[in-house]
Amino acid sequence: MKYISTRGKAPALDFEGVLLTGLASDGGLYVPETIPAFSKDDIAAMAGMRYEDVAFKVMYPFVEGCIPADDFKRIIDETYAVFRHDAVTPLVQLDDNEWVLELFHGPTLAFKDVALQLLGRLLDYMLEKRGNRVVILGATSGDTGSAAIEGCRSCRNVDIVILHPYQRVSEVQRRQMTTVIADNIHNLSVRGNFDDCQQMVKDSFGDQSFLPEGRSLVAVNSINWARIMAQIVYYFTSAVAVGAPHRPVAYSVPTGNFGDIFAGYIAKRMGLPIDQLVIATNRNDILHRFLSGNKYEKHPLVHTLSPSMDIMISSNFERMLFELYDRDAVAIRDLMDRFRTEPVSLREDAFAKARELFTSEGVDDVRTCDTIREVFGKTEYLLDPHTAIGVCAARETRRHPAVPMICLATAHPAKFAEAVRQSGQEEDPPLPHHMRDLLQREERYTVLDNDLKAIQSYVAKHCS
Repeated sequence: MKYISTRGKAPALDFEGVLLTGLASDGGLYVPETIPAFSKDDIAAMAGMRYEDVAFKVMYPFVEGCIPADDFKRIIDETYAVFRHDAVTPLVQLDDNEWVLELFHGPTLAFKDVALQLLGRLLDYMLEKRGNRVVILGATSGDTGSAAIEGCRSCRNVDIVILHPYQRVSEVQRRQMTTVIADNIHNLSVRGNFDDCQQMVKDSFGDQSFLPEGRSLVAVNSINWARIMAQIVYYFTSAVAVGAPHRPVAYSVPTGNFGDIFAGYIAKRMGLPIDQLVIATNRNDILHRFLSGNKYEKHPLVHTLSPSMDIMISSNFERMLFELYDRDAVAIRDLMDRFRTEPVSLREDAFAKARELFTSEGVDDVRTCDTIREVFGKTEYLLDPHTAIGVCAARETRRHPAVPMICLATAHPAKFAEAVRQSGQEEDPPLPHHMRDLLQREERYTVLDNDLKAIQSYVAKHCS
């Protein structure tokens, strides 16, 4: 399997190269040169399989040639052994034909664990083989940072630097990052928003001359293809559980950076009978506004009760644009160059494809809390605010009631106590037993100005 850049000027790489590179040298994102496909019989055979076995079947075509099958099986088994549910991503039924896919049974209570626990082990495997040491540089709107730290903290050949926006993540999210005390872990709290953090990460990947000799950067944000690859798996396991491939299935995906829902699109391309993909956004609704009127336009960032989605620019949307434009890298370079300074619209044929593939809904804080309250009142099942946005969007945009609708539950409600309180709950949802002392643990982080040189100087000094 080879990988190509969405902007067409970076060299094609194998999986090992993409894993250790992240962002392409031309500023684009890597995608597989070809998408593997499964027949109906292949998908039907996944019924009753362990999650780990489906994961191997779905992901191995993307890594074949770089990792021997037995090694990859071992890595997958080690990855999901740390999850607190044997099904890894279990389904919970809310209504006759409405389901929640719980993606928060990993160590940090968020869907990012599904991919980042795997990514850490893949990095350790590749770096040990190469004898190299790298710097993980990532930005987080709340959950990626803790999942990256937890997934990579034991990697012997990695320094981890995570940027989060100062005072713009929940206390639980911050403490999950800042209470992991180790010499190779560096938490930087930036006086800015997530998009500022993400842009500084991208700029640093574009020019790595600030790094000490012999060091290079590796991405843990969903710009790294390995993140997308791991997220494809739970679309297959959940779809088969509700009757695929013999019946279609629909998904509602709370999304800010478009990575999780792009994984759903790839699952569809691989043969899964996905009837509908709902883009569920909060007030930072660039994707919903685009799908409503064919204008991809930045608006000022709004801080909401769903901070993991407080993102102005959806980085992974570039991968989707590449597909909508039939992989025309020249057109994508032009679009992304213009988007730096002005709103952009798609060609009519590309926009029509997007409207066929996706529906969308933007959900504000009031409707988020209303949904948490409504679902709890009827089922006594407590949603976190991001999942509530997915449920609300699904109910507003559902095309075919007879098709099972699966809403991705991206985080445990204990991570977002403020939203739960505002929805009318009298008590904060308790943290799981292994995190009960989180609010008493020692914290360690550094507050820096929103300045690229300050960030790069810190990295150069502390990751030598």
